[in-house]
Amino acid sequence: MLQLDHLTVIAPSLAEGVAHVRACLDIDVPFGRRHPYMGTHNHLMRLGESVYLEIVARDADAPHPGRPRWFGLDDQRAVRKAWDDGFRLRGWVARVADIDTMLPQHEDVLGQKVRLATPDAHFFFAIPADGALPGGGAAPSVIDRVGRPPPVATMADLGARLRDFVIEHPQPEQVAALYERLSVDRPPLAQRGDRLRYRALIDTPAGLKELY
Repeated sequence: MLQLDHLTVIAPSLAEGVAHVRACLDIDVPFGRRHPYMGTHNHLMRLGESVYLEIVARDADAPHPGRPRWFGLDDQRAVRKAWDDGFRLRGWVARVADIDTMLPQHEDVLGQKVRLATPDAHFFFAIPADGALPGGGAAPSVIDRVGRPPPVATMADLGARLRDFVIEHPQPEQVAALYERLSVDRPPLAQRGDRLRYRALIDTPAGLKELY
């Protein structure tokens, strides 16, 4: 079963991503880490006991990783267009206990397993061959942390808590059926909209806010 791990704001630059989250939530999200294995970097913030927010962008100072970057970040023209059109919370990541059990049935949507290593551990991530967002953005990216919990306890707790997560889509019934096929536990609420868009309602010290 897939469980929500984190939400992703996919930005042309970290500065723009941080400014957007500040405008939405009245919170400055601190720097997280660099991903030398992906040529990206991020800012991170807790949204609960086992879920967090990631602002991710391509790291212009990092060499190309030799593979497609995750979250479609190789296509900077598309990232910029989505951003300028107001689509900024554009993805989410779901964790699974055993990626080898579930991924073969869903590789056409979720992509192929990639082994990634940090200095002290490794994990697996499913990435489509071209690095694009899975399912055109409607499906989650999938992570297998190899038995470790998400690193939420090490992140800044700035009083933000995820209340609701919504996906708008022209065919919400198809999205809901996709989440059922993927066995997503408590998936985003699928609602009808003119195009794919995510919204997150987040309780903050300044009250209930919306991130999009």
